[in-house]
Amino acid sequence: MLEARKVTLWRDRYDLVADGKAVASWDGWFWRSGGTLYLAGRRYDVKSNVWGNRFEMIDEVGVIVAAANGVRRKRWTVEAGGWTYQFQRASQWRSEELILADGRPAGSVRRVGGSGRSGVVADLPGLPLLLQIFVVVVVVIRWDAQDGAAG
Repeated sequence: MLEARKVTLWRDRYDLVADGKAVASWDGWFWRSGGTLYLAGRRYDVKSNVWGNRFEMIDEVGVIVAAANGVRRKRWTVEAGGWTYQFQRASQWRSEELILADGRPAGSVRRVGGSGRSGVVADLPGLPLLLQIFVVVVVVIRWDAQDGAAG
């Protein structure tokens, strides 16, 4: 289980915790969609295209480690290491995304907390930790953008 805990209300800063142990931190950019992820002493930048429907995670030497496509759609994908993972929004009324295996839900990313904005919990079995973190970051960016457009 992976958790993203918001550090402050004023910025998009999260601590990422796997099974109770801090593993990474995420610092969203204020001026554009994306941010910087720190994991195991390495830095990764997550950037989106102008439309916010494609995100890439780029390592310190400029290599694209993972890419998420169709993020604003009901169904979207993540590609990494020659694999493609399928995701689907659970409902337009809930902040929850499902990972699909053979067309069926196999895990999820969902908001938790009293206001719905205090954190995120991900149960994404079979995905490497780095990809789980990437998925959580992409989902958080999308939710934050939707909240900004609604408010």
